Amino acid sequence: MAVYTKLTAQDIESFLENYDIGTLVSFKGITEGVENTNYLIVTSINGELGRYILTLYEQRVLSSELPFFLGLTEWLADRGISCPRPVKSRDERVVFTLKDRPAALIHFLHGRGSPHITPRHTQLTGELLARMHLAAEGFPMTRRNALSVDGWNGLFQRFRRDANTITLGLEQDMVEELAYLEEHWPHGLPQGVIHADVFPDNVFFVDGNTDQPELSGVIDFYFACNDFWMYDLMICMNAWCFDAAHKFMPERASAMLNAYHRLRPITEAERAAMPVLARGAAMRFLVTRSHDWLHRVDGALVNPKDPMEYVTKLRFHQRVRHSREYGLA
Repeated sequence: MAVYTKLTAQDIESFLENYDIGTLVSFKGITEGVENTNYLIVTSINGELGRYILTLYEQRVLSSELPFFLGLTEWLADRGISCPRPVKSRDERVVFTLKDRPAALIHFLHGRGSPHITPRHTQLTGELLARMHLAAEGFPMTRRNALSVDGWNGLFQRFRRDANTITLGLEQDMVEELAYLEEHWPHGLPQGVIHADVFPDNVFFVDGNTDQPELSGVIDFYFACNDFWMYDLMICMNAWCFDAAHKFMPERASAMLNAYHRLRPITEAERAAMPVLARGAAMRFLVTRSHDWLHRVDGALVNPKDPMEYVTKLRFHQRVRHSREYGLA
């Protein structure tokens, strides 16, 4: 989430005329995230307040892909996954145009991300990911993963000449790692629809004791696509199982991986592929973060993520040789 496109109260009031959700009470831009423009909208109807997220789709999100993203959240919600549904207008539409950008209104999901991650948080997240993978089976639409191994080099070339301004030697390190990943990327693993962005700020918990958190739900499906389930799990492990200094936390990883395995058993081929998929998951975010770090949008209310986090994580995964080192029983 971020704010690239500035909206006024009049802009939002005009947009809300498409819906039966009352009148605008307040709105606030959300600066977390990096992909789309997001506003928290509060409305009032018959004295009742409602909360929604208004999203304007920027940068990497194509309007032609919105039926996939928004249809997926409806599909998952119908099958017991707590995720925000799109709000339908009076004429049953979910996508409009606002400020020359595709826009949609999404139901607000209560809860918040946890600032203090424990193995219980990662256990619940592993279970959530497995349930999402299983619940998405049968979803009738597909979307190619444009940010998989065959897409990273093209994005890298956009900032290659400036890569060493992030850290000395990064250009050559990335050239070598991209070549390794292209040569060793697995084939034929179990696959389906994946979320591809299950980061701590996209998984909500209700308030309570951090030792006994209660999962509220998952948001931000705008990288969802079809790919290996294990690749999704490795993205998740990268995001959740390192501490603030980017040191690997094996107890978190063990809780996540084994919780996932209990619901959606991990095959031997997936176990063997875990180290290279973990490297690929780290490279995916190193490439996109480096690009966004070096190509900032003037005037946008957005906080670019530091790519050095994924330099450190990638170097850790390069030393791993077996899934046991991640804590999978």
